Amino acid sequence: MSTNTSHTPPDSEGQPDAAAEPGAHQARLIHNEETTEIPVHLLFRDGSEPLGPVKVPLESVVVARRKDTGEEPRPTGAEPVPSRPRPEVGPELAERPARALPGAFGVLAGTCGLAGCVATSWWAGLLSPAVARALRLPASAGAGLGPAQWAAYVGAGVLGMLGFSGLARGRNGRAWVLGLFGRYRGTVRRTGLLWVNPLLPRRLVDVRLRHWRSEAMPAADPDGLALRVVVLVVWRVRDTARAVLGVEDHEAYLRQCVEAALARVPVEPGAGTRGGVTAAGDALTGLVAEEAAPVGVEVFSVQPVRVEYAPEVAPAMNRRRIASLDARRRADTLGSVVDSVEDMVTRLAARGLVELDDYDRKVLVRDLTVAFCSGRGEPL
Repeated sequence: MSTNTSHTPPDSEGQPDAAAEPGAHQARLIHNEETTEIPVHLLFRDGSEPLGPVKVPLESVVVARRKDTGEEPRPTGAEPVPSRPRPEVGPELAERPARALPGAFGVLAGTCGLAGCVATSWWAGLLSPAVARALRLPASAGAGLGPAQWAAYVGAGVLGMLGFSGLARGRNGRAWVLGLFGRYRGTVRRTGLLWVNPLLPRRLVDVRLRHWRSEAMPAADPDGLALRVVVLVVWRVRDTARAVLGVEDHEAYLRQCVEAALARVPVEPGAGTRGGVTAAGDALTGLVAEEAAPVGVEVFSVQPVRVEYAPEVAPAMNRRRIASLDARRRADTLGSVVDSVEDMVTRLAARGLVELDDYDRKVLVRDLTVAFCSGRGEPL
């Protein structure tokens, strides 16, 4: 007995007949952006049995820019752009205290060396009798300059030179950076009379709080017009090793950092304390402090103290500013005149001094406006 089986054809909308498959689920082709299942039996219609749904993983992609449309790419799931790394001078280059002895040790060593030279001269018979009597020394034996005397001279002289040449006066706000054969040996920040190894080259550094008023530097306003800005920078050297050895000239480096920050931060001339100059000063302080920190320079404030337009645009901007001020003054004057006229007409009508219809009210308002404007010297 043969059985005739036939596959039920889909209807006009591409879906199987509900009567032929009562338990079938009506699948939708597109759910939303998160679709992860595609019914394969809608794609292959060769009379075979429909296969089950196949899962297709979808990954985030970056849509490229369309040609000649100016449309920017829309990254979906792209990695964030890494921040710009800060320059580092080197972790091994950092300020550390150097060895320094009290000045009494240097004075004692120098005195001992000087006394040794005098004693050697007396021993060799080179000290005059008058000096010997003044120093209460016995008569010299006059042994002459021999190898022993020369050795005593050299030892006493070296001791005296090391003792006196190593004396230094430490002051507040000053520091010495010590080095030997190109290697950093430490920093001396102590005050008073000190003895520092004279064989180590010293470089004096000013570590006080300092103020620098710059010359007129080029800048730009929010509209891109050229400006000339004078800034006041408050700064100090915090790490003497990085400031002296990490950069050729830390003062020149700070000046270049200020110029670079002015090229990136727009300054609004003539702004009040709530914006413009104050906001630009905060932005400049943050940028310059970040750029100067790796070289041991601490920046506290970068504030514009004088902002003016460049000579090539100054005349046009002055005319524009004067016109704006004049328009604002005219608007204020007109507002006060209108308020005065309205108040006078209202009072006259309220007290019953005049009875005005529409025409008389218009005439009265016109005459009062002319009178008030003429009294204020405003042209009509």
